[in-house]
Amino acid sequence: MSAQLQRRLTLPLFTFYGLGSILGAGIYSLVGKVAGEAGLFSPVAFIVAAILAALTGFSYAELSARYPKSGGEAIYTSKAFGIRALSTIIGLLVTFSAIISIGVLTNAFVGYLEVFIPVSRALTITVAVLIATAFAIRGIKESAFAASLFTLIEIFGLLLIIWVGRHGLLTLPARVAEFVPPVDGAIWSGILAGAFIAFYAFIGFEDMANIAEEVKDPHRNLPLGILLAILISTSLYCIIAVVSIMSLSVQELTVSDAPLALIYERTTGSSPIVITFIGLFAIANGILVQIILGSRILYGLSKQRWLPGIFSRVHPTLHTPLVSTVFIAFLGLVFALWLPLVSLAELTSFTVLIVYAFVNAACVRVKLRDPHPAGVRTFPIIVPILGLIIIVGFLGQRLWGLIPAVSPVTHIVRMSVPQGDFAVDTRDPFTVCLGLAQEKDALKNCTLRAAKASQDDAECVDGMSVAGCFACEFGCSGL
Repeated sequence: MSAQLQRRLTLPLFTFYGLGSILGAGIYSLVGKVAGEAGLFSPVAFIVAAILAALTGFSYAELSARYPKSGGEAIYTSKAFGIRALSTIIGLLVTFSAIISIGVLTNAFVGYLEVFIPVSRALTITVAVLIATAFAIRGIKESAFAASLFTLIEIFGLLLIIWVGRHGLLTLPARVAEFVPPVDGAIWSGILAGAFIAFYAFIGFEDMANIAEEVKDPHRNLPLGILLAILISTSLYCIIAVVSIMSLSVQELTVSDAPLALIYERTTGSSPIVITFIGLFAIANGILVQIILGSRILYGLSKQRWLPGIFSRVHPTLHTPLVSTVFIAFLGLVFALWLPLVSLAELTSFTVLIVYAFVNAACVRVKLRDPHPAGVRTFPIIVPILGLIIIVGFLGQRLWGLIPAVSPVTHIVRMSVPQGDFAVDTRDPFTVCLGLAQEKDALKNCTLRAAKASQDDAECVDGMSVAGCFACEFGCSGL
């Protein structure tokens, strides 16, 4: 008899594994982006995002209890629709998102490490992936323990920000009315835009379903662990959002790439190197979790005979899918070293949303067929229906933003920047304009229409008057 995965994860270890998937380096910069859309109502935006994530989380919770097997989303769609090709595609989409995430995270790891010492990018990426792979191969309990330790460090970093910003929190009772949004369409439009950004901070709970065969008492611990991870992360995010708004102005949050580090520096007068160091652990944790996720998906697909049997081979003593783990780590390393990760990271977001939509649809289909299976905690069918509608709406909004403006009336946004702000060839105004657009987030719902260099345009960014600025024009819709 071939070796099998073992159920070694208790509820606390499983919950911390999930928290490690949800919490990450993103929250250390995400608060500022949310504030740029929702302003003082950023905490409300996080609450809205948490509600949206919880709807899909409930679907994962119920389906994982119904079908506690590795392969997660692929198994759910197979049980719901019975289409092998669809289930295989869904499983491979999740695997693809894990591989790309490894590449994105390892590159981010290099950036954080360079704060301390100059490093070789290729060597650092390779070593980081190899160390994470060694942990993943060693065993799920050891991997989950390491992930739990890293997660505790991440949580400590967030609690540290809450502590240094506690004086602002003490004034919350007197100012709570300021954070209650009025019934105003324009204000709620900004809140929903902020919630769309904040939603990505909750991506990760779906990883928990893919280690279902290694969780003790899965019918109880799988749904409970998923919901606990979402609840804890929501609480931390909302408190961090309040601390951020109470500690810095909306303008400061919006322009900062590291708002939590700025809060630490502003409130303590010390270097934010501690927060940067914690960010390294957050990223390392993410790399480990993504390797485990990808390998378990391949294992589950192979066990269902949808992929070659080699991917479901389990090491006889370590009880981990060795071939799948090494394969995922290798592809993640390849993507990290050679491919353009910015566009691939955006593709990952689309991939995850597509998977969420299918999971909600699968939950609806399964509930219609078997509403109350024995021994499984179920939720009202309206939950996955709402989750499906909202996820499809999110996808539609994102796709709409990629469509070039075709309106006969084109709005022109003119932006300019001093020459010294970009180290680019002044004879290449297109590059200057594109760089400015990315830097200032000006490409939202926009398509670059034209760029020109002007030596007599003296109106520059932030009201500066500097001779010889580059002016950029964008054809935009919906401004």
